[in-house]
Amino acid sequence: MIVRGSDRVLVQGITGKQGTFWTERMQEYGTNVVGGVNPNKAGTVHCDVPVYASAKEAKKALNDEGGFDVSVLFIPPLGVKEAALDAIEAGAKGLVVLTEYIPVHDVMWFLAAARDAGCRVLGPNTAGSVTPGECFCGFMPAFNDNIFKPGRVGVISRSGSLGTLICLNLAQAGFGQSAFIGIGGDPIIGTTTRDALETLDVDSRTDAVVIVGEIGGTMEEAAAEYAGTMKKPIAAFIAGSAAPKGKRMGHAGAIVMGDRGTYDSKARALTAAGVTVVETPSAIGAWARESIGGRRAS
Repeated sequence: MIVRGSDRVLVQGITGKQGTFWTERMQEYGTNVVGGVNPNKAGTVHCDVPVYASAKEAKKALNDEGGFDVSVLFIPPLGVKEAALDAIEAGAKGLVVLTEYIPVHDVMWFLAAARDAGCRVLGPNTAGSVTPGECFCGFMPAFNDNIFKPGRVGVISRSGSLGTLICLNLAQAGFGQSAFIGIGGDPIIGTTTRDALETLDVDSRTDAVVIVGEIGGTMEEAAAEYAGTMKKPIAAFIAGSAAPKGKRMGHAGAIVMGDRGTYDSKARALTAAGVTVVETPSAIGAWARESIGGRRAS
């Protein structure tokens, strides 16, 4: 899911400390925030937009103006299921679920509901999405033009911090990004690496793709199957090459069990598919210069 500047964004949890701070940053950057949700402050105005009791109420009130397209959730773990279902039932086309430590059965419930409704989900446990020069949803430093600037490289990342580092190295090498898609670091997420890769493959603004993966799970191997069919150049950095088996490293999804989800298995699959696997994020600039040449920031 790529959030565009034309998308109308609802912020669930807008009045909290983080919701307020990041809503203001999103608005300053150009994100079209049309309203917020807090049932205890319905009827008020916060961050210069109306606050509603629910996403369904927001949809009804904003219907003449186009409702909303995407909802970003600044919601505590035990409240996410209810908030997500509210947004899905209101007709959201996309959800950006920032929260981590959501009960697994809650995640499975609202992801199933989203799938049935045709609603795309980033996360849980995502830092969000960035479309440089247009908008962002979440808590990525999109406003720092030393990191994010319009260009032709799409970035997919399980990690917000590592994804930011990759974007920094691309920018330092003179390359901007078409989109940053933070898929999230939990074991069960709404958008997989392969899903995001398919999105960027058909995106006319994207000439090349960087995958930022981690040990654990098999998403990178599944993405490798699709990567082998693509004509756009692809690079990948896989974190956790020195991690011991059976030990969780960082994200809940970053754990190796047996021979599944290892660094070697991911690197082999990606390399066999024609993907350039770099050993460090700092190598991504050299790869971009060799693979994309003069197609830099635009």
